[in-house]
Amino acid sequence: MKEKEPNEKKVKIIPLGGLDKVGMNITVFEYEDSIIVVDCGISFPEDDMLGIDLVIPDFTYLLENKDRVKGFFITHGHEDHIGALPYILKDLNVPVYATKLTHGLIEIKLKDHNLLKKAKRKIVKHGQSINLGAFRVEFIKTNHSIADASALAITSPAGTILHTGDFKIDYTPLFGDALDLQRFAEIGKKGVLALMCDSTNAQRPGYTVSEKLVAKTFDNLFLENESSRMIIATFASNVDRVNQIISTAHKFGRKVVIQGRSMVNVIAVASELGYINIPDNTIIDVEEMKNYPYEKLVVITTGSQGENMAGLSRMADSTHRNIRIIPGDKVIFSSTPIPGNEKAVSRVINELSKKGADVIYQDTHVSGHACQEELKLIYSLIKPQYAIPVHGEFKHLKGQAEVAHLMGIPDDNIYVLQSGNVLELSQKEGIVTDQIKLKQVYVDGLGIGDVGNIVIKERHNLSENGMIIVLIGMEKWSNQVISGPDIVSRGFVYIRESDELMGKIKQVARKSLEKCENMKDWGKIKLIIKDDIGDFLWKEMKRTPLILPIIMEI
Repeated sequence: MKEKEPNEKKVKIIPLGGLDKVGMNITVFEYEDSIIVVDCGISFPEDDMLGIDLVIPDFTYLLENKDRVKGFFITHGHEDHIGALPYILKDLNVPVYATKLTHGLIEIKLKDHNLLKKAKRKIVKHGQSINLGAFRVEFIKTNHSIADASALAITSPAGTILHTGDFKIDYTPLFGDALDLQRFAEIGKKGVLALMCDSTNAQRPGYTVSEKLVAKTFDNLFLENESSRMIIATFASNVDRVNQIISTAHKFGRKVVIQGRSMVNVIAVASELGYINIPDNTIIDVEEMKNYPYEKLVVITTGSQGENMAGLSRMADSTHRNIRIIPGDKVIFSSTPIPGNEKAVSRVINELSKKGADVIYQDTHVSGHACQEELKLIYSLIKPQYAIPVHGEFKHLKGQAEVAHLMGIPDDNIYVLQSGNVLELSQKEGIVTDQIKLKQVYVDGLGIGDVGNIVIKERHNLSENGMIIVLIGMEKWSNQVISGPDIVSRGFVYIRESDELMGKIKQVARKSLEKCENMKDWGKIKLIIKDDIGDFLWKEMKRTPLILPIIMEI
């Protein structure tokens, strides 16, 4: 059989998430019988996803091709890149490759899901390459808001694809080394088929500011607020920022209290692995706060995104077990709201302000993502044949496409994809050949995927219009009504003040039962009752509660 010409060799790129929202990053790379996966993250529920804890990718394609999946490669340890790993590793036991801190954070998740003994994990160093199936994957040092972040050079017979992961170019990082621009340039000289580049800040001109600016800001804040307790909210996984806060607190002679389970876990792992340097006697338990004056305390907490159950939200709602907000507290948001979280953050800020706290949320955070001039530098070093924007909403991807265009990439070689697109790339051309149907998989408590769009719609209806339950007792053999109809209302009207309305609903239900006197099909009886009451309530009140007829066999 004639061997394929180099320009005929094709690699498939299939994003299963991360291209239509911020979060849930996961991309499949496929060459013949080999599949590897980059990242496996979650996204947090939007306001209309009532009761949902997390949203995870649709793994159907991977499970259908599980015999060809060789492994997962993780760029860094943020939730939107590692959070969904336990949900797929239960059914797909392949190795996970990650750098040391990322590996430590993954282990926390696997332990929570009782997968620590079962899951295969490999620690990789920057500069190391892994050969897996038809692919060779090299980990390259980058900078981000968490240590040990990596770009991936993914080499296949069709060519090399460079996936930047989340990154920025910080020439003066507070901890560790700067991004390995030399290696980027070397890979660019060898020839790169495609660049998959972080698009989060692609619409922002200029450069992302160094973390050192935030370090100076914190110094000033501590100096200006020597007589106040300081409560600082940030991402648990922003290890560099947490390290920075602890160092500044120690410098100013303050004790540090850590709040939030995820914060405690991340700090424990990062400290054990040497990514956080905690001076002796700096961190104290929350119960020890009473032994120190307020001006000698710093609380580092979760809740910078307004999450309901996080530490800061519970302080704002006065439901925190140990910490009460008092007038004069300085509350610092060392983060920016993720798109969609603005209302939740605003609510927390208002509640804190009502309690007398002074809330500071400016100049205490810098992004971990590259702006336009940094993106241009990466394009100039890599010189890719194709550009594939990743990470972000459509507007972010479009911004990345415009940067690629400015850097000389032909428009026909720029692919703004949607999650589920199957892009086939060769040296000769790139074509979207298929679309994989993906559904949103909701995690609600211990349930995974058992809540779908219909259930969410019902929850919306319940939350907006309430529910009416019609209870009827029928004799088993004759279908004669023995008891009822009794009407129960929840979230619709207050029953004790609506006797007249309840009486009218009961009359409508009785008339419906009279129409169904000789009917044997209980399903049809319920439908008639539901329709009749629904019509009555719309005419009477212009409301559409959920109506639930229940027939009990007596």
